[in-house]
Order: sequence, then C-alpha cells, then structure tokens
Amino acid sequence: MRGSEPFQYAIVRIVPRVERGECMNVGVVLFCRPRRYLAARTALDEARLAAFAPGLDAAEVRSHLDALARIAGGDAGAGPVARLEQSERFHWLVAPSSTMIQTSAVHTGLCEDPDETLERLMEKLVA
Repeated sequence: MRGSEPFQYAIVRIVPRVERGECMNVGVVLFCRPRRYLAARTALDEARLAAFAPGLDAAEVRSHLDALARIAGGDAGAGPVARLEQSERFHWLVAPSSTMIQTSAVHTGLCEDPDETLERLMEKLVA
C-alpha cells in the first residue's frame, strides 16, 4: 500500500453575476501529480440553481460543467486543451476567470486515494 501523496484541488462555482460575487459550489477539480491523477466532478442541483439564478439556462451550465470534466479526463474530443499534459490541464482549469463558471483558489492536502478524496470533497463542499 502506498502512503499519502500531496494533491491540489479547487472548487468549481457558478457565479451568475460576477459583479455581485455570489456563488454556488457545483464541483471540484483534483490533481495528484505523484498518482498521475486529474479529475473534475460536478453536481448541478437544477432547482437550487433556478432559485439562486432565475433565468439561467441549466442545460447550458451543465454543458460547460461536462466540458470541464472531459478536459480534466483528457478526452481528445474535448478540444486542444484536453490533449495537454495533466499539470497543464489542471492549471488551465483552475486559472482565474471572470466567466459564469469559476474556480476557487487552489488548496492543498495529502491523500492516499485521490478518487476517495475527490468524493469526500464533493460531499463536504458541494452536496
């Protein structure tokens, strides 16, 4: 069994009106270089989104969130960014932006199982 390894993660957020700074957590991007692991998981609660940002198209938001997961997974059909090395994809995914879908600052930790850690972070930060 392998020991704990360092990882980095960022929370994926919906920010419908950038000027207000209000956000809703909808996912997590996790990168563990020693385990060669990069994944993004999202969960969009459409009823909550409708209450938080009336008029926002949930299908369009879901499409963008799915693209993030595909890029993190290296799906070649997700465009040129998905073909970059894992560390480059991670930094692209968590780069600051002023769009409706943003990520938090990058946080760090130690984990033994990146998949389990990602699920735990989803439960704690998104569910």
